[in-house]
Amino acid sequence: MRKLALVVCVCAALAVAPAAAAQTPIIDQAAAAFRSENVYVHPGTNLLTEAEDRRLERQIDEEAEGPLYIAILPAAARREAGGTSTGVVLELNRRVITTNPPAVHAAVVGNQFRAVNRDVPAGNLATRAFLTHDEEGVAAVLADFIQRVGDVRRGESAPQSEDEGGGFPTWLLVVGGAIAALFGIRAYRSRQRRERELADVKTVAREDLVALADDVVGLDEQVEANPQAKESYLRAMEAYQRADDSFDRARSPRDISKVTSALAESRYEMESAKALLDGRAPPERRPPCFFDPRHGTSVRDVTWGSPYGGAMQVPACEADAQRVEAGEEPEARQVTVGGIRRPFWDAPSHYQPWALGFFGLAAGGFLLGSAFAPGDADAGTFDDGGGGDDFGGGDFEGGGDFGGGGDFGGGGDF
Repeated sequence: MRKLALVVCVCAALAVAPAAAAQTPIIDQAAAAFRSENVYVHPGTNLLTEAEDRRLERQIDEEAEGPLYIAILPAAARREAGGTSTGVVLELNRRVITTNPPAVHAAVVGNQFRAVNRDVPAGNLATRAFLTHDEEGVAAVLADFIQRVGDVRRGESAPQSEDEGGGFPTWLLVVGGAIAALFGIRAYRSRQRRERELADVKTVAREDLVALADDVVGLDEQVEANPQAKESYLRAMEAYQRADDSFDRARSPRDISKVTSALAESRYEMESAKALLDGRAPPERRPPCFFDPRHGTSVRDVTWGSPYGGAMQVPACEADAQRVEAGEEPEARQVTVGGIRRPFWDAPSHYQPWALGFFGLAAGGFLLGSAFAPGDADAGTFDDGGGGDDFGGGDFEGGGDFGGGGDFGGGGDF
């Protein structure tokens, strides 16, 4: 990885595309508002009236027994925090730090309610408040949540509502505990599977990053004498930096598509810089070689006999195009699946985002019928985005979804 680090250093030395700070205008506004208020409602959201906002502010002052901040934000805020509502609340918690006691942070992001705190079991309290009052509206859920937080901070148990009842039969509690344990086991296994899948795909993406780093070492000095080549080189470095940043931020296999799409752009610009240095015109803008993106930008399409979809046209580098036309096997990119190396088009479906980043929507045609195809038994990771907002976070996160579906799958519409 030393050469990889060198490329990043070169990028910084040229003052080109330094890693830009993440743009988080929605979260920034909420964090700034918390300096003077406890409840922030983003402009354009309509989940709370002004009167409800003021009542919640008073209730926090009178009942919360410590710092408690609530934000009502549009669903777009998730894009500023890794794509999850929990990430939004964690980001607010990171920016607005209080002690004695630590602040509780809660947010309704789009239709999802989440809460976090280091000491108070905020996630559980949010879930209870949601289950008890979701049909009454957002204000009722938040009011109950504030009361529960205050009760816990005073050392009292959270009061039972009429909906929760006062005399559950013991057998029902036992059955409920068994069901909760079952879902907990399933969630744990699902999380383990997602972590394994992400590790597999990141291994392949890391190989792509290193391969491109190897190709660019030393080119920074050559482009200084050629302004056009330097412009292409700088664009390549900018795209490479985006790929590297996306790799670090990836939390599910589908995030890897951002890495590979940036790598495809970076490699094309790098090849353009090399062509200009040699006195040639930049290559045609085409997708990477289908058989192995590390071969570079494709030069033409070739008819390939796919083992799944029959004969199809795929983009190829000249060397692989000639091999296919001669009836030989192309030099296919190999990935490790279950300890066995196999062509990437014969890999499980969690590699699909990696391919889509390189080839775009056309990858669906390339991979039709293969293990990548939608509907594959293992396709859950790509289709559901890795479960970043799983319900059941215990004391760390909780709440539910206003508007039905999602994590709870049945909240009322507001």
